[in-house]
Amino acid sequence: MPSEDRSADVDGIDARILSALTADPRATVVAIADRTGLARNTVQARMSRLEDRGVLRSFERRINPSALGYPLTAFVLTSVTQRQLTAIAAALDDVPEVLEVHGLSGVSDLLVHVVARDADDLYRITGMILDIPGVTRTTTALVMRKLVDYRITDLVNRLL
Repeated sequence: MPSEDRSADVDGIDARILSALTADPRATVVAIADRTGLARNTVQARMSRLEDRGVLRSFERRINPSALGYPLTAFVLTSVTQRQLTAIAAALDDVPEVLEVHGLSGVSDLLVHVVARDADDLYRITGMILDIPGVTRTTTALVMRKLVDYRITDLVNRLL
């Protein structure tokens, strides 16, 4: 699996390519070469290296869970028995409503991002999380409104 922290490996040429990709995620290698003024082979080679190093993650269109019947979003702060973390992560990976899981430092061990159809469904999902062996406690926070959506363009532009 590629390393997650490879920011020091991104140079000015990589930043130009990444900037073109953030502006048009569907752009072809030829279109990126035209936009950046780089040779097509250079763009292709750089993008391959960025993928290999984990800088470019998998391309997955962001689908609004509400469109799929999951209008509720919540974050479940989860305390776990540390030596069971691998098994807990595997169990969470098996729950379709779990969108992502982050390991934390501090009071809680995991931040579990979930979606649900309604309050009863959220109760069911949090119950499934609590039933995982090694999970000792959860606290659920319901998202009322998203104020800042995921973004990366400004960080890429700092490298230009």
